[in-house]
Amino acid sequence: MTSVLSPDDIIARRADHPKLRERDFARIQGISEAQYVAAHVGHGATRLRVDIAALLEGARDLGTVMALTRNESAVHEKIGPYGKIWVGGHNAMVLGELIDLRIFQGKWASGFAVTKQGEDGPRHSLQFFDAAGDAVHKIHLRPESEIEAYHALVASLRAESQDRTQATTPLPSGETVDPSRLKGDAEALREAWSRLTDTHQFFGMLRDLNLPRREALELVGPDYVDPVSPDAVNAMFDAVVQSGVPIMAFVGNAGCIQIHSGPVEKTAMMGPWLNVMDETFHLHLRTDHIASAYVVRKPTADGHVTSLETYDAEGRLIIQFFGKRIEGQDERPLWREAIAALPRLANAAAA
Repeated sequence: MTSVLSPDDIIARRADHPKLRERDFARIQGISEAQYVAAHVGHGATRLRVDIAALLEGARDLGTVMALTRNESAVHEKIGPYGKIWVGGHNAMVLGELIDLRIFQGKWASGFAVTKQGEDGPRHSLQFFDAAGDAVHKIHLRPESEIEAYHALVASLRAESQDRTQATTPLPSGETVDPSRLKGDAEALREAWSRLTDTHQFFGMLRDLNLPRREALELVGPDYVDPVSPDAVNAMFDAVVQSGVPIMAFVGNAGCIQIHSGPVEKTAMMGPWLNVMDETFHLHLRTDHIASAYVVRKPTADGHVTSLETYDAEGRLIIQFFGKRIEGQDERPLWREAIAALPRLANAAAA
């Protein structure tokens, strides 16, 4: 779908609302964020080729940057360098101590280098979007980043066409599941779940059974899943901040999953937003978007692994937490204690 607003219309309207965040401005104008950025090609933005291998190789030369991955309800930011990379035919990974990404290349549809004037001078970023025009991943330069490497990377990825318009295609909506089919699948799900030996087998299990993730959690039963209060995330953060137990926090969208591994030092609520503002990890989570939350236990060769998962009202995964484990060892007792103390739903047993 092409925007009914011309690029010049978008820029003119933006001038009347300079303080709105780009994402909010785009939503109000009925356009995607990618269409907003595309309108600025030649006016602070450069259209890029979507070449994941070249991007990740070049990103390693940028030094310390801020990597940002978000969905509608959570923004996950990590500060550090892009380290070891792996690029396959359909997926790619960044495996750094600080920046840890799982990339699904087929979902990346457009990209731009963006320069905005800030109070302290120009601010540079690389921004990539899916076919619907929603952001999948962004790389923001910091004062200590290697600016010459950035300019070289932009030049190498510069697209031949510098079109200022961006067509978008809505992504498929979530699958509608027949509740009667779910009842019939319960035994098969429990049997397959019991045979898991690694958490990475979970996605294949759901695919083989043709079950959406949240529906599987509702179906499998209390041996493996406990519904908890939507405010369980706040309680979990209170516990891990106090104990210092390291966690893993996953935020993803159609094109990228970004992971934090380590302790969390402090959190703060601002309206509905739960915020983590540690030195190398920032998280902004809309707690009012959490419609359901679950404690999930998966068998592995090293004992069961416990996670906390939250979903919005449409059943989309918002954020997922694990206790950080040492490979080959069981979960840390402090993580299990934090999870065991989370507020359960009063009507969970009746359900």
